[in-house]
Amino acid sequence: MIFHLPDLGEGLTEAEIVRWLVSEGDVVAVDQAIAEVETAKSMVEVPSPYAGRVLTLHAEAGATLAVGEPLITVESVAAETYREEEKAGSGSVLVGYGTSTAVSSRRHRKPRMPVRPATHVRPAQVVSPLVRNLARSNGVDLNAVTPSGRGGVIVRADVERAMAGATAAPVRTAPVAGPVTAGNRVPLNGFGKAAAAALTRSRAEIPEATVWVDVDATKLWELRESNPAGPGLLAYLARFTVAALRDFPVLNARFDAAAQEIVTIDAVNLGIAVQGDRGLMAPAVLGAEKMTTTTLGDNIRRLTAAAREGRVSAEELSAGTFTLNNYGSLGVDGSAAIINHPQVAILGFGRILDRPWVVDGRLCVRKITQMSFVFDHRVCDGAVAAGFMRRVADAVENPAAAIAHL
Repeated sequence: MIFHLPDLGEGLTEAEIVRWLVSEGDVVAVDQAIAEVETAKSMVEVPSPYAGRVLTLHAEAGATLAVGEPLITVESVAAETYREEEKAGSGSVLVGYGTSTAVSSRRHRKPRMPVRPATHVRPAQVVSPLVRNLARSNGVDLNAVTPSGRGGVIVRADVERAMAGATAAPVRTAPVAGPVTAGNRVPLNGFGKAAAAALTRSRAEIPEATVWVDVDATKLWELRESNPAGPGLLAYLARFTVAALRDFPVLNARFDAAAQEIVTIDAVNLGIAVQGDRGLMAPAVLGAEKMTTTTLGDNIRRLTAAAREGRVSAEELSAGTFTLNNYGSLGVDGSAAIINHPQVAILGFGRILDRPWVVDGRLCVRKITQMSFVFDHRVCDGAVAAGFMRRVADAVENPAAAIAHL
């Protein structure tokens, strides 16, 4: 029984095998995790829909497979225990997800190439259109690529090895006398491609505007210092942001371009920008409007750790309604961030620094941070944006009073 790479949802079309959790010859049970794969969204464990002995692992760790390509072959050691809900589907989804008969009827496997006589060299095949596109976009001649997949199939790793080993031809432009060599090409992984597409779409579709203000965070800093075991600064900033969104719900919304409508959202799923090994992502604290400052802090810590390990859920990655960006943690003071499409706004905070500040007519040293706000000008004007910013800034400058009225 061949189990194909399942449809992992969220429109994902491929996944990279990070590591196998079983080996050929192992006996596996239904729902036992057999592989850890990385998609453009996160890392997930793939469970087996079969029980039996592992005959074949169809790809090596590090290889990228398209949805529907063979993943593992399992030989039943007793009665077949393939789940009934999977029998009604294509066999290319995770256990428990299922597919409709209509979907499975449209998903057909191409027949294998006929075996040629031994006197002929079997030509390499490219099964995945993603692999063909990768080769074409990077100028790789597939006829010169050595296949490593079973049956002479060229897989993504083969193309990437060819790209890494290729020597770029020198580029000559008159009147330059010497050759100019090109740099190395670094292909985007699944996460990078998804991020690039989202950022490009945001800049192409959203008429954004940016406003900013310097905020005296001295009292907030002192509040945090007075209780080191309590919520962190980001938890307070998140709480103030959620409270301000209650008063300015148009910023917790989507813009429906086709209907020319602003669609406000009741729940505040607060996205938190996290820089991890795979790049920048903004998983969301779901239902943040119902949480206390302490609960928000606990969820932010959990979500941040999971994001850096690549283990946030698909819902947490896609359900955000507004994003909070603490770019001060990266050592910078300000940023004109890109809105996380399809959201309509993003709020950011820079470093908190000691700076000269005038209080009650007297010059003194205060803890100052720069707050920047980027918003979709289709959903509101500058007055709304300024009102939202002042609501957050006032809470930062007088946190005790703000919390008392939440």
